[in-house]
Amino acid sequence: MGIWWTLKCILKYVCRKHKRTSYFGSKAVFYRIDIVEGIVIICMAVIGMLGEQFIPGGPHLSLYNYKEGQWVQLLGWHHTTMYFFFGLTGVMSILCSTIRSLPTSLSKLMLSNALFVEAFIFYNHTHGREILDIFVHQLLVLVIFLAGLTAFMELFLRSNLTVELLRTSFILLQGSWFWQIGFLKVRFCTCFYKDPDTMFYDGLVKSRLNRTCPSEVGLLKNVEREQESEEEM
Repeated sequence: MGIWWTLKCILKYVCRKHKRTSYFGSKAVFYRIDIVEGIVIICMAVIGMLGEQFIPGGPHLSLYNYKEGQWVQLLGWHHTTMYFFFGLTGVMSILCSTIRSLPTSLSKLMLSNALFVEAFIFYNHTHGREILDIFVHQLLVLVIFLAGLTAFMELFLRSNLTVELLRTSFILLQGSWFWQIGFLKVRFCTCFYKDPDTMFYDGLVKSRLNRTCPSEVGLLKNVEREQESEEEM
């Protein structure tokens, strides 16, 4: 989506730059493109929500287990909520393209809202994780928040190519990091914690954080020791 949004921003800028009579025809084309784009976003969001809910061991649309008295797969529900808000972005894109009385800036508002929700979820998505996962999630929170902030700026700076390209750049950076994280963390073997590459990266991040913020790392080590002692008991 980041690559597509970058190309669309450049195409819109070229059409505005020429200021020909065909520009009005191109505006109609862009309205149709926004409708198709909204449909694609909705389909991707629905696939993501269904995948998070109905994977083996997933929550299967169950939020709370009354028999055991505990929540069911909250991390999966975090992802479902995130996909849901991006689906609302696609719905708003379709509505703004079909109902001309609605301002087109509403789609940017919904996009910024979805990105802020994603940043908030990722910020609170580190409970019980390894220190490498926590560090990666913190980096993603920063990039996602900046993407949401630039999308919110587009409400006031309309048709500004610099702001639009800045937003798409943050989206591309976020997407590239997701690919790198998937390549690093998701392995085809089941022995995740015995993977030597993962152990190397984990140790590298720990040594780096020991130099920058030793107090926080000390707290994390204490938490890890408490968890190990509880498991031994």
